[in-house]
Amino acid sequence: MPQYRKHLIIPDTQCKPGVPIDHLGWAGQYAAEKRPDVVIHLGDHYDLPSLSSYDEVDRPGDYHGRDYRADLDAGDAALLLLDAPLQRLRAAQPRKVFLVGNHEHRYQRLIEAQPKLKGAIRAPWDYAKALGWEVIPFLRPITLDGIAYCHYFCRGPSGTVANSKRGSPTAKAMVGREMMSCTAGHKQGLDCYIYPTSRGMMRGIIAGSFYQHEEEYLSPQGTQYWRGILLKTEVNKGAYNLVEVSLDYLRRKYSK
Repeated sequence: MPQYRKHLIIPDTQCKPGVPIDHLGWAGQYAAEKRPDVVIHLGDHYDLPSLSSYDEVDRPGDYHGRDYRADLDAGDAALLLLDAPLQRLRAAQPRKVFLVGNHEHRYQRLIEAQPKLKGAIRAPWDYAKALGWEVIPFLRPITLDGIAYCHYFCRGPSGTVANSKRGSPTAKAMVGREMMSCTAGHKQGLDCYIYPTSRGMMRGIIAGSFYQHEEEYLSPQGTQYWRGILLKTEVNKGAYNLVEVSLDYLRRKYSK
């Protein structure tokens, strides 16, 4: 008999000071009820606006410790909301995997620009490690039950990686280039594709939005996209059934 497993997917949460985070607690409660074998956070949990190179001042060259501390506090508080219901499962706690996203990778760029800060400030993923999450470095895929997970996949149409700053444009392109089931975050909304082969189905998913606030860089016309988490059931050798769990569903079920 096949060994079927369950994966719970947390898309990008983009936590920063001043935005609502109670939905992370809702996701934790949902996870505790469904008892997945593994929970995968797809990255960009810590938004880290204080380290953004898109600001008027290039932050890696103009570090502001107070802003960075506030960014960490916001992400830590949100991650604890997600993690607390899982901790209460004790021995039945799932494996927890945290993928470093490009926003968390801003810390690495800062350290490279200012080596003297290494050891003086902590990495955003240190708190995840303290809570028992397995942290996967930026752009390093991890394969679980035949599914590759990464914040984004940057393989081009020719099969080579020429630009590591941009992910696949669609789930169809991603699974065709990786030639296996794969799931990524990074891009807002939900894009799913099933790639049929003689050996079975390969599935691609790009899901990069699980937050309540609006991102400032998007125009009012660009804010209507899917937000939520995903549950994969009967996972085996890259195949699975998919349950879409919208943010609105979690709000109706768990908000008080």
